[in-house]
Amino acid sequence: MTIQWFPGHMAKARREVSEKLKLVDVVFELVDARLPLSSRNPILDELIGQKPRVIILNKSDLADERQTKAWVLYFKEQGISAVPIIAQEGKGMQKVMAEAKLLLKEKFDRMKSKGINPRAIRAMSIGIPNVGKSTLINRFIKKNIAKTGNKPGVTKGQQWLKLGKELELLDTPGILWPKFEDPEIGKKLALTGAIKDNLLQMDDIALYGLNIMRTYYPQQLMKRFKINQEELALDLPELLMLISEKRGFRDDYSRASEMIVYEIRSGKVGRYTLDHAPVHFETIEEA
Repeated sequence: MTIQWFPGHMAKARREVSEKLKLVDVVFELVDARLPLSSRNPILDELIGQKPRVIILNKSDLADERQTKAWVLYFKEQGISAVPIIAQEGKGMQKVMAEAKLLLKEKFDRMKSKGINPRAIRAMSIGIPNVGKSTLINRFIKKNIAKTGNKPGVTKGQQWLKLGKELELLDTPGILWPKFEDPEIGKKLALTGAIKDNLLQMDDIALYGLNIMRTYYPQQLMKRFKINQEELALDLPELLMLISEKRGFRDDYSRASEMIVYEIRSGKVGRYTLDHAPVHFETIEEA
């Protein structure tokens, strides 16, 4: 299966992000906790450079808890702060602010020593579609959007959203899409909902999801779809047919595929992570 998904005008996106980075103190890079690497834009490391950054692992309630801890440790080893959150419920937001303050403490201390009055942290959030960027912004500003007006050097149309006296978020309507060469990344993004379903062959995504779940989370798959160990070992198309029958879809494999993808995507089959962290798990409990 090949997913055709073109990233658009990357050169324009690079230029726009570079210009906006000059206006902020810190970058909030939002990713899907189930895809800490695959849901990142590959050009961001180059663009952000030494700018302070917090990687926000959203939808952590859907991700494998142990893997999330491993990813936090992995990013820490790379010198990058990472915070798991559940934007939909507003959980973890204070931790994001705490990390941002910690990263900027030296800068703000220098400003204070020069007699510059304390001001709000200026941040920019970046994230691919469906990682929860809008939800994050709404939670930060608590749905009371206060536009603070154009800052010096800000081009017309770019607005700052204010959260009390602590945070000003640069509202960036342009969303960067990742550019990927590996078709596996496309499948992962499709399974988690980052690519519109009408661009996909849902039966292919369902088969991919079934394979992932039976490989890494077999007990969850067996429990959800009421299948035994022997049935779990069936060829993937046969497994799809079996689940279709058990759910009453008979030969309607299209509807069965949509159901399987939805139940995996929404966490009904259990928590899972598709990108596995390259760290030693025995060190996680110490992190």
